[in-house]
Amino acid sequence: MNLIDVNEKFKTEESCWNYLEEMRWPDGVRCVTCGNDKVSVITRKVSSETENKRGKIYQCLEPTCNQQFSATSGTIFHDSHLPLTKWFLAVALIADAKKGVSAKQLQRHLGIGSYKTAWYMAHRIRKSMEDTEGSLFTGRLKGTVEVDETYVGGKYDKRRKRARYEKPAVVGLIERGGKVRTMRLNVVSKDTLVGTIINHTEEDAHIMTDEHRGYKSVGKIRKHDSVNHIKEEWVRGNVHTNTIENYWSLFKRGLIGSFHQVSVKHLERYMAEFDYRFNNRKEADLFTKTIARMCGTTPMPMEKLVADPEANQPF
Repeated sequence: MNLIDVNEKFKTEESCWNYLEEMRWPDGVRCVTCGNDKVSVITRKVSSETENKRGKIYQCLEPTCNQQFSATSGTIFHDSHLPLTKWFLAVALIADAKKGVSAKQLQRHLGIGSYKTAWYMAHRIRKSMEDTEGSLFTGRLKGTVEVDETYVGGKYDKRRKRARYEKPAVVGLIERGGKVRTMRLNVVSKDTLVGTIINHTEEDAHIMTDEHRGYKSVGKIRKHDSVNHIKEEWVRGNVHTNTIENYWSLFKRGLIGSFHQVSVKHLERYMAEFDYRFNNRKEADLFTKTIARMCGTTPMPMEKLVADPEANQPF
């Protein structure tokens, strides 16, 4: 579903609320607290067109519960004062933008009152894009897997009055013709690189790397080949790391071109966004999939998003 389809199908708040209810409760409304299917609808009169229109509010009829809730309760949409029509358009824009969409651009295109509100919305959408299946011992990559590390960020500007922060290191693993997975590394070393490969690839995977010294012992735990970039060897038969390097190029162009700069603190959420779009590049309806994930993602309060301000330094 592209942007035009979303705009045509979800013109009103009512259509958006009905869609969320169908997405969340395909077999009928249930209490979000106790799961009871005996609920009543609380009607709310709206006296003017300008007054904020909330969706249907339900109340659980279980005597020990009596919880009031709506289709957005307990989801990433929770406690948002933005119309769902704008949420849906934002999802369509972000899901379809190969190099991402900045919060400033969302603010302009969707007529959102403040930059902070648009920024908060974008980060909540990114939160729903995080890989929940890529844990240490599930969803391991298989086949031929290219691995490469890189550093993200620009040069330190001495004119800025702030402490100097090193460029954060990230490592990426990508199946040829398949999925990519990226993560931050506090230290780039043999232990962290080899440990990442062990945790995120199948035992019979064929690992492709460059000649970084941290990969020298990979052959002890996986089938391993490498190319020597120092000697300007880029491809040797089937051995190369061009796929992951192309992904890094896309990722960095997106950060520089769309966002200009991001904070180290939020970097992993931006990485999750780019991983999600790449891994679902063949998805027929990425909009619907993203909305479904947002319905299943727990709320992210602003206090949690901006916690630890000392770590929130741009690079």
